[in-house]
Amino acid sequence: MLSQPEFGRRLRELRMQQGRSRADLIGSGMSAAYLSRLESGARPPTQRAVAYLAERLGITEDAFTQPPKGDLTDILATLTLSTAKYDSHMCTALTKALEETPDADDNTRWQALAQLARMHLALGDFIAEHHVLTQLREISDELSRPALQAHARIRLARCARDLGELTTARHEVRQALTLAENHRLRVPAADLQHGKLLLASVEAELGDLAEATRLSKQACTELEHPNGPLAAETYWTTATVSTRRGDYHQAAQLMEQALSAISSQEDLTMWLRLRLAAASLALQTAPPKTTEAQNRLNQARTALELIGSPRHHQEYNLLHIQLALYQGTTPNTHTLCEKTKKGQALLTYRDRIRLETLTHLVHARSGTPNARHKACELANEVQKNGMPDLAAELWRTIALSDTPPRKQQPATQHP
Repeated sequence: MLSQPEFGRRLRELRMQQGRSRADLIGSGMSAAYLSRLESGARPPTQRAVAYLAERLGITEDAFTQPPKGDLTDILATLTLSTAKYDSHMCTALTKALEETPDADDNTRWQALAQLARMHLALGDFIAEHHVLTQLREISDELSRPALQAHARIRLARCARDLGELTTARHEVRQALTLAENHRLRVPAADLQHGKLLLASVEAELGDLAEATRLSKQACTELEHPNGPLAAETYWTTATVSTRRGDYHQAAQLMEQALSAISSQEDLTMWLRLRLAAASLALQTAPPKTTEAQNRLNQARTALELIGSPRHHQEYNLLHIQLALYQGTTPNTHTLCEKTKKGQALLTYRDRIRLETLTHLVHARSGTPNARHKACELANEVQKNGMPDLAAELWRTIALSDTPPRKQQPATQHP
């Protein structure tokens, strides 16, 4: 027989698995007070008590000799302290612990769900991340804690945007900002800033460039420090909005500020993401700055090899495909297209559509019948789905692919 407190934890686990309350176990052989002390570990179990509980639960007494399953708090603490990269085994362990600990308090479950969502994001499983973040939002509402409610909604909005659910993303982030405004003293300023930047990004994708510009400029004005991750993200978002407006000069200046706001020693992952973003914006200018994009990708490559996630590698490959198309070096790009398509689940909705369009155009450049027509059909579909910004980018890419490329410095080999 297990000793305390393991016996109490095992008893509670068996009871919860059957959906039974303590009241269901109380009877002539078990008082409420004694049962409470048994579960808390305050009283050692007697053979008579074990026999009684086994009968009421409909199990054998041997069930009480098995140790309780992993405690959610223990697993959460282990994962939080771990310096290893997230992997599917960690994700499975935490998911199982959540399922096996239905009686965990809401604060612990909130932390576990927040950690699990981060794992799904790192692994590129946006659908699973969305499911977990929906649960996180529900628990935040049950706790009625504005900071947690705003945080959960901002993360859910970001995930919805990555899935291409722009209207949902806008709704969630607006709710988060309303909570933040109504409870300013209880919501971190950084969360408020992240929310405004996210809303600016979503409004731009939905075609409301005036509102996106207002929000991004406001975020720049409210920056307390010109350096650090938050400043870098602020300048990056504002540069993206400026690019969408066609103000390429201002976009370039803002992107330089973003690149200068953080060093590789401070945050190498953010440093890498910024260079991928800079390459992307360089290719979105008119005409595309292919040499600058190539230089940014060259800078990113070392960091990519050191700490790049599978998703970063996919984004890097996507940019190389676009660069090759604009430079006219598509004959060697077919293999990279197929390689990137195999891992396209790691990409956001917007990048998956870009990849599909670029793949069609690469095949069209090689003379594949109807390939260009398929790219045009995709752009039309995106337009009908209420994504004018992405549709405009796709039409522009199609037009550029029709124009014979000017002689450029050849792209570097992809990894």
